[in-house]
Amino acid sequence: MTVRAAVVGLGMGRNHARAYHTSPRADLVAICDLNPALLAEYQAQYPQAKAYTDYQEMFAKARLDAISIALPNFLHAPVAKAALEAGINVLCEKPMALNATDAQSMLATARASGKKLMIHFNYRYSAQSQFLKRYVDEGHLGQVYYARTRWLRSRGIPKLGGWFGIKRLSGGGPLIDLGVHRLDLAMWLMGYPKAVSVSASSSNLLGARIAREQGVEFDCEDLVTALVRLDNGASLNLEVSWAGGTDRREDMMTGIYGTGGAVIQRNVGHGYDFECLALDDAAGQLVRVEPQILPAQVPSAVDDFVDCVADDREPTASAEHGLEMMRIIDAIYRSAQEQREVRLDV
Repeated sequence: MTVRAAVVGLGMGRNHARAYHTSPRADLVAICDLNPALLAEYQAQYPQAKAYTDYQEMFAKARLDAISIALPNFLHAPVAKAALEAGINVLCEKPMALNATDAQSMLATARASGKKLMIHFNYRYSAQSQFLKRYVDEGHLGQVYYARTRWLRSRGIPKLGGWFGIKRLSGGGPLIDLGVHRLDLAMWLMGYPKAVSVSASSSNLLGARIAREQGVEFDCEDLVTALVRLDNGASLNLEVSWAGGTDRREDMMTGIYGTGGAVIQRNVGHGYDFECLALDDAAGQLVRVEPQILPAQVPSAVDDFVDCVADDREPTASAEHGLEMMRIIDAIYRSAQEQREVRLDV
């Protein structure tokens, strides 16, 4: 089967379009955006793809098997549901939706339609991440009891003055923008236990000051810290910021710790570094171990989605995982606002 694919939202969707175009199992047959300049640019690159400015018209005319939704966050739920109801399999950019209520509605629509709904958790799709997942699943860490993850920026509010910093359009700031990636990666490596409680704090002092100085709207946080307790007894610590919090431009790390060792992934420049550590009981410390050779090639998230559609299998970056992310994110925002622990198991 050759998957007839489309992309709606050509700013964030540029990599999706390229992946469909180069996939041996897909044809990029349609593109959609309200920006005529972007449409013209992409039509020049992909002349076989018909251009639309109305996604409903595209759904009706393009005979699609699959679509990537790469729109601002507030449009994820309505456009995804419209695509699913039109019989189209959906790959939705993160975050799944503005909140867990909208995410639950998307999941219900996918189940009712019988179509696939995958979330673009692309940080799983690196050779390092895939290796670490296998290493953890093989039991090298023993019982996993703790994780910590962060994505800190010294100054990195995206497109200040645009929809990213307006909560009714974005759902929030760096937590829902960057933290969703780090939370998903950590939870995926841990086997996706359920969250039972969250205790969090947030700040927007730097972001609000920068926005005032530039005369633009901004009502999101610029920093969040959170402790998430999980139903298997483990806990997860998160730090995420758009402004402040680090002396580096970007600082990303995810560490998973168990009774037998640990794995730690860090960003280095534009690439990633990782280490696998084993517990030396005699020395009473963690020591580095040399891992096996990394996989030579790992499919992208879009490639995996195409395979899921072509082979009729369910995505591992599932809508259920996307919903769990939104449950945690909602609880973090509520905990920070109310300055108390929030339970998710009641």
